[in-house]
Amino acid sequence: MPEHDVRLQHLTVWLDEQLDRLYRDNAWGAVPAGSLTAASSDASFRRYFRWQGAGRSFVIMDAPPPQENCRPFVAIDHLLASGGVHVPHIHAQDLERGFLLLGDLGHQTYLDIIQDDNADALFADAIEALLALQRLPLDRPLPSYDEALLRREVELFPQWYVEHELGRTFTAAQQASWQRVTQLLIDSAQAQPKVLVHRDYMPRNLMHSAPNPGVLDFQDAVYGPVTYDITCLFKDAFLSWPQARVEIWLRSYWDQARSAGIPVQASFEAFQRASDLMGVQRHLKVIGIFARICHRDGKPRYVADVPRFFAYIDEVISRRPELAELGQLIAELQAGVHE
Repeated sequence: MPEHDVRLQHLTVWLDEQLDRLYRDNAWGAVPAGSLTAASSDASFRRYFRWQGAGRSFVIMDAPPPQENCRPFVAIDHLLASGGVHVPHIHAQDLERGFLLLGDLGHQTYLDIIQDDNADALFADAIEALLALQRLPLDRPLPSYDEALLRREVELFPQWYVEHELGRTFTAAQQASWQRVTQLLIDSAQAQPKVLVHRDYMPRNLMHSAPNPGVLDFQDAVYGPVTYDITCLFKDAFLSWPQARVEIWLRSYWDQARSAGIPVQASFEAFQRASDLMGVQRHLKVIGIFARICHRDGKPRYVADVPRFFAYIDEVISRRPELAELGQLIAELQAGVHE
């Protein structure tokens, strides 16, 4: 029998025990007959199941050790909940075996429902939740978004996109250009005020729920640049918005952040520049990750979204003369020119 089927057997036994305890502790009566169905899979080894019975619903995370570690998820979940962020309630946990019984935040992500006519309201709620996240004190033993991590991320672009997707390597001149531009991006990120950073605060990880939104996929949280999450929110892998509308949302966030005591930049112009450069760092990383998923993991569909990220980068370059060198480098790569 395949190993994942053995895990599912163990998980089912554990789930029955936890549901029995949960129903008994809450005086809900006997556990009703329920159904266990696949809810979703993750880009990692994690799997999710949904149990439903007599009007109640729970989500079960299966995170097999040693590939996965539930402890960061549990720690960040409790941290975010303490700040009023709507995250799944952890009803039961077996950290040694990698099982979690979670509250169900619903079936619809922002990505499922967001449209032109509801985006303002949905993003207003997302901004409010982000401010609650960013108000949390920086007093937990979390990693820092330091220069080494920022550099490792951005280097995924030459390692995987340039070498594996394009089949090229930088010339000496291009390598020097790359080093100058990426150091500018990293220095900008490092100079920003620090807050708790979700790292994937985007419509796919926000659930339409009450209270809205429910926040997921937070286990990789770090302390880092204040513009990171708000930039992610509006420059997503799966949908794009007109820059004029993004600027309205960014200004709304900046105004509210200042009022809430979040350490944003003193002027909107400085904030927007930091957001622009932070976005370019992330977009280069994501392009590299999508190429890696294609060429290492055999999942080519992600590469289809690469042009969206180049479009984000191009738009910023058009407004930021200090990034002209990056524009020239990308043009050379895309044209196959090596000088």
